[in-house]
Amino acid sequence: MTDRDELGEAPPSGEGCGDVDGTPVLSTSHYVVPRRPVGDDGQSLAVSVSAVQEVLNALPGSATFLMPVYGPDSAVVDFRVVAASPDAVDIGGRRGKEMVGLSVLETYPTVADSDVWRGYLAVLEGGGRYDGEPFEYEEALAGIPRRSRFAVRAAACHGGLIVSWVRLDTGEREQRRLAVMQRLGGMGWADWDLVLNEITWSDEVFAVFGRDRALGPMTLEELSSQALPEDRPGVGETVRQLLSGGDPVDHSFRITTPDGELRHVRIVAEAELDVDDVPVEVHGFFQDRTGLNRAAQEVLEHQQAASAQRSLLAAEKDLAARLQHALLPLPQQSLRLSGLTVDVAYHPLQEGLNVGGDWYSAIELPDGSALLVVGDVAGHGLDAVATMAQLRFTAKAMAITGTPLPEILTRLNTLLLHTAGRNYGTATMIMGRYDPATARLTWVQAGHLPPLLLREGQPRYLPVPRGILLGAMAAPVYEEATLQLLPGDHLLLFTDGLVEVPGRDVYEGLARLARSAADHAGDTRILDALVGPDSRHDDTCALHVAL
Repeated sequence: MTDRDELGEAPPSGEGCGDVDGTPVLSTSHYVVPRRPVGDDGQSLAVSVSAVQEVLNALPGSATFLMPVYGPDSAVVDFRVVAASPDAVDIGGRRGKEMVGLSVLETYPTVADSDVWRGYLAVLEGGGRYDGEPFEYEEALAGIPRRSRFAVRAAACHGGLIVSWVRLDTGEREQRRLAVMQRLGGMGWADWDLVLNEITWSDEVFAVFGRDRALGPMTLEELSSQALPEDRPGVGETVRQLLSGGDPVDHSFRITTPDGELRHVRIVAEAELDVDDVPVEVHGFFQDRTGLNRAAQEVLEHQQAASAQRSLLAAEKDLAARLQHALLPLPQQSLRLSGLTVDVAYHPLQEGLNVGGDWYSAIELPDGSALLVVGDVAGHGLDAVATMAQLRFTAKAMAITGTPLPEILTRLNTLLLHTAGRNYGTATMIMGRYDPATARLTWVQAGHLPPLLLREGQPRYLPVPRGILLGAMAAPVYEEATLQLLPGDHLLLFTDGLVEVPGRDVYEGLARLARSAADHAGDTRILDALVGPDSRHDDTCALHVAL
């Protein structure tokens, strides 16, 4: 039966489901699949087929594009090959374009009512992909039955199916695997028959040596002539070892290919001996290790560079730690300032390596008032420590000279904006001046978290006065606020490391800190309870002020 036997009428126009060349479709119906439009006209279908063919032209292996053939009742009765990859080969030996135009059921009749056929229909109707189990297919060629095993995959595309397959015949599969392994491993096998004086090389050995196949393979004695002069004695000794005692050898040497490329080659071989222990055959393989040696050298260079970088970072961290220790010598201490008890806690995230940008200052000013400061510079390392030092000492100097607190923040902001080569250009800060004569605290903040006041066991956060973080803009406005402290009050100034948890809202941390402070209101060392190792996820600095 030809492709045009038992023809039915073409489906209604506009649905793009006829034959690609206008041939009417087959009328015999076996499975009912809803018709799928693939275009508004024949030109749309042709464009789709052309586009798919361009894709298939770039694909290796066997792949085709099948379009469904519909019967008068809109049921799929067959599929037709309308495009094929150049390397496609079916069981009959048809290749590429030779397959275009073939009817699936007429060319491969035993596919009908098989799992593959049902898979095709299911994908055409529902989309997705079909990965079939390996199956055997038999076709009579020149009257001789031929059976092969295939693995088939199908996917919906432009109203048809992209079908690819892999042949799983044992012999061909093993040969294909061997060829792929040799190519990927840069190696090839070689046999020397010392009795018949016959030599066999795989194609990959010629590629390893860059040798023209017309020259034929080399004898074992010729190998040393291919090596670099300094490597020839080693190759000669390896060959003598093979041909005298027959011991297995594994030796690497360097060659220069005819086009001048330097390559590192490895030979692994062993000899077969006769009854008199005389070598009669040698079997082995050559491997191009140029890429491997180059990669090993690059790894070594990277390791050396990484080691040098680690040493540099360790030196930087050590210097930063020394500088931080000089600036903040005590990570935890208790002070008496202007009638206040001030407990200080500074804990970097990495214990023993104080290289963060958190800082504090608690000093008594010349007029008898107390200066209380907590700040946080963005980042870590030497730059953060250097910026912290600038802010800390500049703020202390201006406070000692009586500069108003809002003006101190304004000048610190200018300092950050105009520091040459700065890598850490922003910082947060909270600063207060306590007057013991009036028990009043005047304070300002620059983008910092609010202080926590604990009065009569009840925690509350103070409303923050206006003030953006330092280094964010050229003309910020900073305002001050006042707090009348009462006997028994506790005030906590802290950096964000005390409340922030990765992936959690900062307000949850603030609420948790307030509850914890209330629970430990009667503790003499409240900071010990609030600044524990389990609660820290970043550098933490805190001042606990009690009247």
